[in-house]
Amino acid sequence: MTSQDSLTAADPAHTAPRTSRAGREVPWRESFGRLGDGTEVDVWTFANGGTRLRVLSYGGTVHSLEVPDRDGRTANVALGYATLDGYTGPDNTHFFGALIGRYGNRVADGRFALDGVRYELPVNDAPNSLHGGPAGFDKRVWHVEPLPEGTGRADGTGRAGGADGTDGAAPVGIALTRVSEDGEGGYPGRLAVRVTYTLGAAGEWRIDYTATTTSPTVVNLTNHTYFNLAGEGTETVHAHEVRMAAARYTPVGADLIPTGELAPVAGTPFDFRHGRAIGAELRAADPQLRYARGIDHNFVFDKGVTPGPEVAATVRESGSGRVMTVATTEPGVQFYTGNFLDGTTVGSGGRRYRQGDGFCLETQHFPDSPNQPHFPSTVLRPGGTYRSSTVYGFSAG
Repeated sequence: MTSQDSLTAADPAHTAPRTSRAGREVPWRESFGRLGDGTEVDVWTFANGGTRLRVLSYGGTVHSLEVPDRDGRTANVALGYATLDGYTGPDNTHFFGALIGRYGNRVADGRFALDGVRYELPVNDAPNSLHGGPAGFDKRVWHVEPLPEGTGRADGTGRAGGADGTDGAAPVGIALTRVSEDGEGGYPGRLAVRVTYTLGAAGEWRIDYTATTTSPTVVNLTNHTYFNLAGEGTETVHAHEVRMAAARYTPVGADLIPTGELAPVAGTPFDFRHGRAIGAELRAADPQLRYARGIDHNFVFDKGVTPGPEVAATVRESGSGRVMTVATTEPGVQFYTGNFLDGTTVGSGGRRYRQGDGFCLETQHFPDSPNQPHFPSTVLRPGGTYRSSTVYGFSAG
């Protein structure tokens, strides 16, 4: 199917892009293909402040994220597949760019108890349930619509903020919505979810999540984009320098489930407080690195849960000069160094992804929180609203 197959004059979003002199491109969509049952999947494209984002209705997936380098040359810095078949195929165990839910990260043994009731979840990362299970939010087609110009937050009001949490001018973006029925993926409660992706005037990408439920449940939403600031498919990210305001992390056992300890990073390969290359100690003789084949751990931000996004991590790539900041309301981040990429996956640019060709900074509450009562709670009850915001800011120098 070509991009023109589903264009209709009655649907202004299904038209050619409209770009301002400042490079601000309002959301427009093309067909990206169809699922086996005939469901159409669209790709939405929009741009602002030098950043261009392409998002699939399938899984709320970031298909590409283009940002300029120090010389103004743009490159896609997000890993992914070239076609829909890649995202829907059995080999896609990497969650490239996906919107993750109901529960981001691992739930031990695929089970948890809430208010005295025990719930069983499908296992897809034996013995655990990972990222909502085998049919999580990343495997669903979302309803997508462009946001009214000038709005940005998940509730449809206000402007999209910058990476420092301040207001930015004239954001553009999309809203993704779906209802997860009671019992979907083993989770209780009918969960109504709304997520917005916006680009601000400085090119920052902001994600706002909201959700409400009909019954007590647990929720932990995140995005699973793999970044390579040198450009997708170019080289490993081991030389990228990461600085993170996290004095503690959550060690794991051999099954990658947190032990419950909030351990100091000082004196370990997990100390990024003062900035260090991703690959500096990836091969150190540390059992935590052996369990995960690298870093695949939750880092505990010093700031804790905050009402607005606060910068907690910065990544620099010296070759291109690109810098990415991560501001969030969340208390933690899963820092993953692409350990399970093994050279068998062909990326969107036609090159194979090897171990370490991308990294993830998945802002979140902690893994297995439903089974760890001293971790920050992920329980959502009727009458309450789940809210989470993260901003990925981009610059170059």
